[in-house]
Amino acid sequence: MTTPIKKSVSETGHAKNVANFQSLISFCTGFGEVYNPSKESLKIPQLQMLLQQAQEKMNATITQKTSFDNATNSRRNSFSDLKPLSTKISNAFSVAGVEQLGINNLKNMNKKLQGTTAKKASASAEDSQPETAKTISTSQQSYDKMVEHFSSIIEILVQSSSYNPNENHLKVKSLQDKLSDMQTKNQELIDSYTQYSNAMLERNQFLYNPLSGLVQTSKEIKQYVKSIFGASSPQYKQINGIEFKVIKGG
Repeated sequence: MTTPIKKSVSETGHAKNVANFQSLISFCTGFGEVYNPSKESLKIPQLQMLLQQAQEKMNATITQKTSFDNATNSRRNSFSDLKPLSTKISNAFSVAGVEQLGINNLKNMNKKLQGTTAKKASASAEDSQPETAKTISTSQQSYDKMVEHFSSIIEILVQSSSYNPNENHLKVKSLQDKLSDMQTKNQELIDSYTQYSNAMLERNQFLYNPLSGLVQTSKEIKQYVKSIFGASSPQYKQINGIEFKVIKGG
């Protein structure tokens, strides 16, 4: 049985604001010629344009989120066998006729790699919703360290003329290719998160700018309708119950 992916509260909140704004426009359009604000930004064509742009910002964020999720999965797959592989390398190195000092150096580096774990915060960065800058940063530090330690392990192997295993996956060239793939996947995730973060910032600015955002505009619409129909009018009651919230964060 597949567990459904839950949308974050904030993600649902953003979408609800946009959907409610569409409903608000529909009511205002239904008022006909009576709805005739002097402020340009409250006129129906401008509201429709604002709605379209808001939907575009939402879609752009979803697109970047999907790219980020794909990059997260790719990096996870690339790193998934790193720790057992590092242990195999350490064992192969120990029986390759290398001096004990070299064996000790590689074992110590392997211990560092094995101990480089993304703590609870970093696990949440890749497995839960929503991602935050703090959890992403914690996770990134862990992966950067694993790349650093694995690179050091390879350098120890390169400097040892005795290390020449018959197993292809343990050969230096294979390990260098592995390192290159890890570095690429790691960088791709960093880049994709930057794009995702920027998309969220643009969406939030568009929805929640205190002067011109969608939520602020909705407040002004309600005030205008209240001014022309009255606070106790059925027209105002139609739209006053349409809820808009400023969503902080993701």
